[in-house]
Amino acid sequence: MAREIERTIQEYVPGKQVTLAHIVANPTADIYEKLGIQAPKNALGILTITPAEASIIAGDVATKTGNVTLGFIDRFSGSVVVVGEVSEVESALRQVIDTLHEMLGFDIPSITRT
Repeated sequence: MAREIERTIQEYVPGKQVTLAHIVANPTADIYEKLGIQAPKNALGILTITPAEASIIAGDVATKTGNVTLGFIDRFSGSVVVVGEVSEVESALRQVIDTLHEMLGFDIPSITRT
């Protein structure tokens, strides 16, 4: 008797949400190298957002909030990485998630840190 293969179908159903808001304090040099970030600082801020196009808004809000730069932004996956000092990155992430929540009704997470 042939063994029946169990299959799972996964669907991507985007909502309006920030699924990750995380600060990496004092990342190692190899993280910056692997990300291709040329001007490392003391912290990275990582956001994952759906719908992915909202990453453009997040990048705009983050860079207008304080002295952070965009390390990476992908409007197709919704990933945003900001670079700066820890307090500046935290302020930028807070402003992004607050703006997306208050202005556009996004669900938001707590900011985590390592």
